[in-house]
Amino acid sequence: MRSLTILGATGSIGQSTIDLIARDPGRWRIEALTGGRNVALLARDARRLGARIAVCADPAGLGDLRAALAGSGIEAAAGPAALAEAAARPADIAVSAIVGAAGLVPGLAVLERGGTLALANKETLVCAGPLVMARAQATGGRILPVDSEHSAIFQALAGEDVAGVERVIITASGGALRDWPFERLATATVADASAHPNWSMGQRITIDSASMFNKALEVIEAREFFGLDPRQIEVLVHPQSVVHALVGFRDGALMAHVGPADMRHAIGYALHWPERRALPVARLDLAAVGSLTFSTPDPVRWPALALARAVMAAGGTMGAVFNAAKEVALDAFLAGRIAFTAMSVVVERTLDRMLPEAGPQGAAMTLDLVMGTDHLARIRAGEIIDRME
Repeated sequence: MRSLTILGATGSIGQSTIDLIARDPGRWRIEALTGGRNVALLARDARRLGARIAVCADPAGLGDLRAALAGSGIEAAAGPAALAEAAARPADIAVSAIVGAAGLVPGLAVLERGGTLALANKETLVCAGPLVMARAQATGGRILPVDSEHSAIFQALAGEDVAGVERVIITASGGALRDWPFERLATATVADASAHPNWSMGQRITIDSASMFNKALEVIEAREFFGLDPRQIEVLVHPQSVVHALVGFRDGALMAHVGPADMRHAIGYALHWPERRALPVARLDLAAVGSLTFSTPDPVRWPALALARAVMAAGGTMGAVFNAAKEVALDAFLAGRIAFTAMSVVVERTLDRMLPEAGPQGAAMTLDLVMGTDHLARIRAGEIIDRME
C-alpha cells in the first residue's frame, strides 16, 4: 500500500485524483487532504478515504471542519502553516493541485523532505523554477508533471536524451472564446469565458484558457521543468484537444502524445509512474474524430504568449511578477472591475513597472525574494487596476 497526500483536494484536479484512487481500493493510504473553502466536501472525502489529517486553507473554516470530522479520529487543521505542515508529512507521493502561487510553499515542503511531487500547480515553477528544481536536486526529491501538456512531453521523452530535442510543441484549445470575432472579446462576460468547449476544469483555469494565460504559464513551466531554451518551445492552437504535445528531435522526427481530453490520464500516469496501469478514460476513436487541425496563435488576440517570452528573456523573479499580476487581473475580471481584454493590459503594465523593482536579476533566488516580489507585484497590479476604473 502506498501513501498519498492531495494538496487542493476539493478542486477539479483533486477531485479527479480522488476518483482514481477510489476506484482502486486497498492500493492507497491517505496521509493528508487539503482544500479551500468547501469544508463540507473536504470533510466528506477525508472521512470516505480515511485520511489522517484534513486541512482547510482558510483559518475561518477550522470550526466547521472540526465539527464535520467529529468522532472520525481525523485530525483537523487550517491556515497556510498547516498546509505546509501537511505537505511535509511522510507520504510516497503528494499531488499538488492547489491553484495559484499558494501552491509554492507546500510544494517546496514536499521536496524538502525528499518526496515525490506530482505537480499540477504550474505556478510553482513559473514563480520559482530555479529554486524549486535546485531544491529537488539537493534533497533527492522528484517532480512528476501532471499538466496534460507537460505529462505528454514527459512521456514522449521516456527513454530519450533531452540533448536530442530540437523543439517542443505545446497545443492549446483556444478556450471558450476561440471563435469569437476579435472586436467582441472586450464584451465577454465571466460566464462566456468559463464555458470551455473541451475540458472540464475549474473556473479560473478555464478563463485563463480563454485568455491564453494558462498556455503562457505552461510555456514558462516547460522551460523550467525540461531545461529548454525558450526558442525551442512552440505553441499551436489545436481545437480538438486530442494532441496534447509533440516533441521534435534533431533527426526530424516528431513524437506526439494523443489522447482524450481527460485529466485523469496525466494524473494516473504520475500516480503509477514508472508503471502504466489501467485507467478509466475513454479510448480514442480516431475515425470518429475525423480530422485534426492546427494553427499559429494570433498574437493580437492572445498577447499573453508574447508576455511570457518577455518574462523568460528578463529572467530573475519576473515569473513571480507575471503570475501575481495575472492572478490580480483575473480577480478584477471576475469581480466585474475590468474587461476580459484588459487582463493582458494589467499584466503588461505591471511587468513594465516591476522590471526595475524586482531586484537584481542575477541575484540568488530565495523563497523570501520570490514571496516579496509576489507581494509587491500584487500591490502594483492593484494600483494599475484602480487607475483603469
